[in-house]
Amino acid sequence: MKHTQQSGAKVYNPFTLSLYDWWVLNISNKYAWKCPTDTRLLPFFLHHMGETHLDIGVGTGYYLKHAPATHAISLMDLNPDSLKIAASRVGNTKIRATLQHDVFDTFPADWHGRFDSVSMYYLLHCLPGEMTTKAKAIKNAGMALKPGGTLFGATILGKEVPHNAFGKKLMAVYNKKGIFSNTNDSADTLRSVLNEHFAKVTLEQHGAVALFSATMPRSL
Repeated sequence: MKHTQQSGAKVYNPFTLSLYDWWVLNISNKYAWKCPTDTRLLPFFLHHMGETHLDIGVGTGYYLKHAPATHAISLMDLNPDSLKIAASRVGNTKIRATLQHDVFDTFPADWHGRFDSVSMYYLLHCLPGEMTTKAKAIKNAGMALKPGGTLFGATILGKEVPHNAFGKKLMAVYNKKGIFSNTNDSADTLRSVLNEHFAKVTLEQHGAVALFSATMPRSL
């Protein structure tokens, strides 16, 4: 599968996105992944978000709508429907730019060194390949940071995590359909990739979800 033909991105259309908040952010996060949106994921997002922010893999824009009005937000996604819906939800007063782009491809030059923070929420587990392959996306995201900026995100792990019956079922279905590609993703492999590209890394695990932050990109 080519990176530009990711099933994980193609699954999102206006209909599936209309169900996203209910199914993913409410039902799945609470009952399958055991990492509630309101008490874990949203506070982590807002804590690490800077005044100039790039969100990669935008979903419906749920987290971004909670950003302070003074923040300047840019959006990047492979899926045009996600970009449109997220931009509409967040509003023109906060949105500075949108870019339909494959995270595996080098970012445009004027997006390098541009942001105080970059988020990758529920993106990595949708990207094809092993974590070592996904490292390219992490490297590219790091190049978008200003000096002192922070890359942060959340991803569902497939290995060495306590999946319940609901989570195991979703994992099997999503990986079979190509929506997820995270069977071998573990906290250790994620930490290793982050440490390869950043000098300072934090990682915490809640249920089946890893929440991470990284600063001080190494020479890229």
